[in-house]
Amino acid sequence: MSNKLVLIDGNSITYRAFFALPLLNNDKGVYTNAVYGFTTMLLRILEEQKPTHILVAFDAGKTTFRHNTYQEYKGGRQKTPPELSEQFPLVKELLNAFNIRHYQLEQYEADDIIGTLSKHGNENNWDISIISGDKDMLQLVSDNVTVNVTKKGISDVEAYTPDYLIEKMEITSDQIIDLKALMGDSSDNIPGVPGVGQKTATKLLKEYETLENLYEHLDEVSGKKLKENLTNHKDDAFMSKELATINCDSPIEIALDDLPYSGYKEQDVAALFKDLGFQSLLNRVSSDEADEESNEVLEDISYTIVEEITPEMFIGEEALILEMLSDSYHTAPIEGIGVVNRENAYFIPTEVAINSDVFKDWAEGTSNKKVVFDAKKSLVSLLKKGIHLKGITFDVLLASYLLDPSENNHDIPAIGHRMGMKSVRFDEEVYGKGAKMKVPEQEKLAEHVVRKTSLLFELQKKMEEELQENELFDLLNTLEMPLALILGEMEHTGVVVDVERLEQMGTDLRKRLDEIEREIYEIAGETFNLNSPKQLGPILFEKLGLRVIKKTKTGYSTAADVLEQLENDHEIIPKILLYRQLGKLQSTYIEGLLKVVDKNTNKIHTRYNQALTQTGRLSSIDPNLQNIPIRLEEGRKIRQAFVPSEKEWIMFAADYSQIELRVLAHIAKDEKLIAAFQNGLDIHTQTAMDVFHVTEDEVTSNMRRQAKAVNFGIVYGISDYGLSQNLGITRKEAKQFIDRYLESYPGVKAYMDDIVQEAKQKGYVTTLMNRRRYLPDITSRNFNLRSFAERTAMNTPIQGTAADIIKKAMIDLDEKLKEEKLKARVLLQVHDELIIEAPKEELEKLKEIVPAMMENTVELNVPLKAEYAYGDSWYDAK
Repeated sequence: MSNKLVLIDGNSITYRAFFALPLLNNDKGVYTNAVYGFTTMLLRILEEQKPTHILVAFDAGKTTFRHNTYQEYKGGRQKTPPELSEQFPLVKELLNAFNIRHYQLEQYEADDIIGTLSKHGNENNWDISIISGDKDMLQLVSDNVTVNVTKKGISDVEAYTPDYLIEKMEITSDQIIDLKALMGDSSDNIPGVPGVGQKTATKLLKEYETLENLYEHLDEVSGKKLKENLTNHKDDAFMSKELATINCDSPIEIALDDLPYSGYKEQDVAALFKDLGFQSLLNRVSSDEADEESNEVLEDISYTIVEEITPEMFIGEEALILEMLSDSYHTAPIEGIGVVNRENAYFIPTEVAINSDVFKDWAEGTSNKKVVFDAKKSLVSLLKKGIHLKGITFDVLLASYLLDPSENNHDIPAIGHRMGMKSVRFDEEVYGKGAKMKVPEQEKLAEHVVRKTSLLFELQKKMEEELQENELFDLLNTLEMPLALILGEMEHTGVVVDVERLEQMGTDLRKRLDEIEREIYEIAGETFNLNSPKQLGPILFEKLGLRVIKKTKTGYSTAADVLEQLENDHEIIPKILLYRQLGKLQSTYIEGLLKVVDKNTNKIHTRYNQALTQTGRLSSIDPNLQNIPIRLEEGRKIRQAFVPSEKEWIMFAADYSQIELRVLAHIAKDEKLIAAFQNGLDIHTQTAMDVFHVTEDEVTSNMRRQAKAVNFGIVYGISDYGLSQNLGITRKEAKQFIDRYLESYPGVKAYMDDIVQEAKQKGYVTTLMNRRRYLPDITSRNFNLRSFAERTAMNTPIQGTAADIIKKAMIDLDEKLKEEKLKARVLLQVHDELIIEAPKEELEKLKEIVPAMMENTVELNVPLKAEYAYGDSWYDAK
């Protein structure tokens, strides 16, 4: 057989992939777990089956010709979760990238399309392989047709040939339909005959071969109740057979010759993988996309390599770049400095600049206007050299970020190319990439740095016009740029870590881990490698006999989501989960933090990324100090190691209480929410009262927990499926909860509807401070992209406004601390929390100033509330 036809049941495989994997989403927030699972299976199919022809069939809709026979066909099925529905268009986009044909037919199911093409292929003596999670397909098994049925998840597949079908099920493919007719199928709502399961149905078919023959010899059937059920439900049995029969003569409009497969373009698939965030799959398509260097010839540029700096070089308005080859500017060296004005361009070797009083005076002069790229990086880099950069009037990085926060590449050449200015090569072309990156000879370095510095002036003019046009100029000048300088000083100051205490925590945690490990071995009755799924799996699922949730290529899955489902089944599971949580604390946080402590100062210097999130929130990296776990007491205790830098000083922490919900109340203008906050009520208790229709005394802790989940989830477009997963309740209960919430808070419902419509009209949404987030997919025909854009439209004004508020509070507080001439200084920002260190004698002043600055930084229809605590460490300031 020269032709190999692969037919894939698209609905079945996508559905199984969704439930086999935990919910995943890419950096755009789009759910991708079903697409990822489908992709891994598709790659495996292409590698193993090597098809010459291929098709993926999908169901066209809920109604099929079978509903004419039985209106309740598939009537018991739950509504498809929106998190799954949104992924079907992406699966089809994936197939397009792979050059694989997909097809659906109104009134027919994927089974019928596959059955019809399978019949045509069989008639032409083709080798046919069907992939599905539905055993109905086994009726198509023949000498030429192998049906591959996914078992647990999608990685474990059982290949049914005629011989294997008889060996496994003791019947032939022709009898599969009769088997279904007798036993029915609850998943498709096919009734069958009551009391007849697979065992009884198989026994009857082995004896009578067909349904028709069975009813011709009904008098011979033993068992009074069985004979009675067969007699009373004869019509159901024959109707069930009709429903279960795949239509192999469907009126499809495609032929075998329409399905040739000759491979895919690597760059198309690689580009989609990058967009979906499938980094781990990129090497499997090994694309060389975008690796070619540009050979474009650039216009000559005039510049001077400076050996001695003179005052005449500076005219009062310059562009400045401090060139580094790494993003980690706390440790990366400055390779050279570019200074360009309207008259001249200079490349200054680093040592020449930092040893020059003229350069220092110019850099620290507030009247000397400077256009920079990344004000925070520039400030911190020169502070390390004893130079306090001042006079920054424009930051190209922050301007680019505000103009398009969805763009993930804000380096100078990329910004220039987007704005039609291609006078600069990309850094990779000059320095190389990865392990091959190196500093070139001075001439090449100088030219590249000067070109980038010169481009800043051109970008500034164009960007200022766009910022004014989009009403973002004030946001740049009054919020983002002042904040950048505050963050720079926070980063440079750093936070002291008590290394001995952190090391002792590590020792104590190791003992605790050893203790838990011994307890697990005692329960298991043997020792094994606890960190090896290959060894843990057999212990749990064979020796201890726990129910198998999921299997992988290599054996039993022991992933966190699997173990969490088994948590109440056996005493060993909670201990394994705790062991893993504590192990992550030990490796990621204790050992991880110890690696980045400055050996000379015992300080950690994080980096705040100010131009990353589309909502405006800050993120912390190298290390991430915003993500230290607080659910476990052992995690919270890590904060004990963060201490003041001076004796007789304290740590003071202040954080906003429920700021996003307060912003929601203001934006949605919901009277009930506003009244609750104005009256100082506990909002989660109030929500529980409204939703469950109970008094305050009747609100249980579980009711409050559920109300809290809805409060924080509803405005982000959480679905009944998502809420059911969060709370461990049924989707029906979750839907009722959401419906009651929206009935209780009509202003929230109106806001959600109105903001989506506004986004469709404008193409973007804004925060209260006018930060924009563009939503190009808000009117997309792609259901997945449109749904995510709608959720984003609801979320961004709230989360973005909350982020803007704490940024403004930081600026207000910084000004107040300086005005009061206090020594207190902000060390860290952790989302809604500010961590400050100060002398003990300034404590009473801080109690007065900090909450006042935070609560009065903006005026809303509800009061902002900031709570504070203090102590000898960050842990104590809680």
